Amino acid sequence: MAVATLTGTLTVNAAFLQEIKEVNQELWQLLADLRHRCQRPIAPGQCRQLIDKLCTFRDQLALHFSLEEAYGYFQDPVDVAPRLADLAEHLRAEHKALYLDLCDLLDRAERMFYEEQYAALALWIGPEFVDFDRKLRHHEERENDLIMAAYDDDIGVGD
Repeated sequence: MAVATLTGTLTVNAAFLQEIKEVNQELWQLLADLRHRCQRPIAPGQCRQLIDKLCTFRDQLALHFSLEEAYGYFQDPVDVAPRLADLAEHLRAEHKALYLDLCDLLDRAERMFYEEQYAALALWIGPEFVDFDRKLRHHEERENDLIMAAYDDDIGVGD
């Protein structure tokens, strides 16, 4: 006796995903502040404040990714355009990698701070965050592209 198995395909709820991105103003304002701060020289005496702000950002980003995964992405056993399903799967998986990268950055920053390596920390942390931010921006741009593609598939794009 053959048994049929439904396999889920990851798809995106474009409306929810877009709304999640729009409503978290605290996250985006914090990110803008960090971008501005980390693109300039950092005084060693400012490291503790910057680490604390990065910790708040990490927590906000974790919440943001959790909301996206809970309401923006979902398994659906219906036909979904393979290009969208593959991209959605890849982007959702990036959440964990990005979060862990930020946690690693903060762990190293905390170690340097507690080892009183203030000058080295001040030189290191800005460029490290700028690199992380570049990856996050790329991820967010691709998620926005996914949202638009999902809308196009839902309503169709006519000539």
